[in-house]
Amino acid sequence: MQKRLLGKSNLEVSALGFGCMGLSSGFGPPTERSQAVSVIRAAFDRGVTFFDTAEAYGPYLNEEVVGEALAPVRDQVVIATKFGFRFADGKIAGLNSHPDRIREHVEAALKRLRTDVIDLLYQHRVDPEVPIEDVAGAVKDLITQGKVKHFGMSEAGAKTIRRAHAVQPVTALQSEYSLWWREPEEEILPTLEELGIGFVPFSPLGKGFLTGAINQNTEFAQNDFRNLSPRFNEENRKANQTLVDVLGSIAEAKKATRAQIALAWLLAQKPWIVPIPGTTKLHRLEENLGGANVTLNAADLKQIEEALAGIEVLGERYPEFLQRMIDR
Repeated sequence: MQKRLLGKSNLEVSALGFGCMGLSSGFGPPTERSQAVSVIRAAFDRGVTFFDTAEAYGPYLNEEVVGEALAPVRDQVVIATKFGFRFADGKIAGLNSHPDRIREHVEAALKRLRTDVIDLLYQHRVDPEVPIEDVAGAVKDLITQGKVKHFGMSEAGAKTIRRAHAVQPVTALQSEYSLWWREPEEEILPTLEELGIGFVPFSPLGKGFLTGAINQNTEFAQNDFRNLSPRFNEENRKANQTLVDVLGSIAEAKKATRAQIALAWLLAQKPWIVPIPGTTKLHRLEENLGGANVTLNAADLKQIEEALAGIEVLGERYPEFLQRMIDR
């Protein structure tokens, strides 16, 4: 697995990371713990050195699983986690990025992750009630104390990124970016390039849709987030199938899978982009990692642009209550 630097930082990670969320939450029942640990270790064995978790995944369960899985190889991996929500009755109940809450999260996360330092600490969502300068300042203090190495943000807008970066340099931004969500190209990518900040796209496979494994008849588990996403209602899935069909034709010509083309496309955009696909299945893990071995040249990229031109992806990414948590 090739390595990449996140922006102008000295944080080197595998070209593809591993998003651990789906092992504990978001896409149905949690994966049995020993199996989850096994998948994470299989990713490491295949060259992945960058693992992404958050206190909100579970909540807390995912950090514990990641900590157990990576404890034997802790000095060989980069662990990223996130703060920024408040919880009630085991569920997300709003935002909270007050400095005291950040410090509280870090102390607890260090124990759950079985480590003495967090490599990359993200603010999960921008909290409009807390000045971003206070958030960045709190993380800066934690870096000074040796409890955190790098500061990251997630789903933050360009203006907020600039304000935070002025207080504590931002190493990476994590936001959704893929062939079916390209909004970051408008303002975010130019801002990151200017400031020397790395980009970590989550949901690089469109929450599974770009793999071709989902169609209008697919039924999700009762607690699967996709039941709430307008983009995944039956009508929009049917309409968005056109994109998947075109991606399939491109993949067939390159002797690759849709997932591999989608990941290779992201890797080809900028050398400081590191996607974090996740999965619960070993064969999907191996398929995804194969995307790092697919090279798309300028002609390939042009062909993809032309093939996808005019295809409109329908449906919002999030239900309204989650849309309100995204910083603009």
